Parts: sequence; C-alpha cells; structure tokens
Amino acid sequence: MPTDMIDTVPKTPSGHAEGVSNDEFRAAMSRLADGVVLVTAREPSLDPDDPRAPDGEDVGMTATAFVSVSLDPPLVMVSLRNGSRMDDLLDEQPRWAVSVLSESQRHIAGRFAMKGRISDRLLFDDIPYTRGEATGAPLVGGALATLECRTERRVPAGDHTLVIGRVLTATAPSADGGPLVYFRGRYRQLG
Repeated sequence: MPTDMIDTVPKTPSGHAEGVSNDEFRAAMSRLADGVVLVTAREPSLDPDDPRAPDGEDVGMTATAFVSVSLDPPLVMVSLRNGSRMDDLLDEQPRWAVSVLSESQRHIAGRFAMKGRISDRLLFDDIPYTRGEATGAPLVGGALATLECRTERRVPAGDHTLVIGRVLTATAPSADGGPLVYFRGRYRQLG
C-alpha cells in the first residue's frame, strides 16, 4: 500500500482499521482450539564471573500460540507479548524449550499464565522436570512432547513478537492421556 494511502483508512475508536473491534476479534479467535505448551528458558546469572553471585533463574510461560513451521529444517514458532519477561529474555539469549502439556497438567498451565509475577523460581518447586542438554531449560515431566530450540529469527507483529526457533532436540515420551487444549477462554480436554 502506498504510504500516502495509509492515513486515509478509517479508524474506529479502538484504533483498528474499520471493521473489527478488540472484543469482536477476541470472540472470533476464542473459537479456535489451541494446544497448550509451557515455554521455558534459563536466565543466566547476573554476574557469571562472580562465584558468590546468585545462579541464574528458570523462567516459564504458558503459550497457546505455538506452531510447527517447517520440517526441513525443523522450525517452530511461538508468539510472545511484547515486553513480557520471556520476550525480553529470548531477545537476550537464544536457547529455550517447549513442553507440550497433557490434559492432566492444567495446573501447570494456570500457574505459568499468571501475569505480573516477580519471580518464577517458586513456580517450578513442585513440578517434576529435567534440564535440557542443549538449552539448560526445564523440560516438564509427563509432557506429551518436549523440544529444545535456538532462536533463528524474531519478527515484530503488532503487540507481539513471533519467535522462530530451530528445533535442536525433540522427544515424545510415553505420557498418559491426551493434550491440554484452550478453547473459548478455558482449558479443556479433547472428547
């Protein structure tokens, strides 16, 4: 679109181009069922050269905007809210992991979906996990699948950033049950 045409598109009070409001868009998109994942990363120590400095911290975030992008090379994408702790962390360091949550892990999804928390340290306390060999990030025990990734590209997209990651490891352990899904504003089970 030519730059002189951009300012002529009528705007609604919400600032969107004419035709859709935030509420309409949110209601329409809530009808799309999404899988639920936990995105994790290891925040490095503030001073790695000082042996007295506190260790780094594990960071986690529930996400429903996660998709496979490519088989060759293996790529995935997650959408992160601009300015979120995970967005800031993955802008500084490129290694992260994803645990595909099972229907029995609703409590984990809810815990890491809380906004405004200061620290994630306590959120991991009673969750079984192993540390990924390629990323050092937590991989949740009992997840349907786990992936370790390295950021290949960050794409600004409105109020979010699309993070495209190359899959470094992928496992599908034998977990019981089906996937946890998010539909019409709630966590649900298939069936």
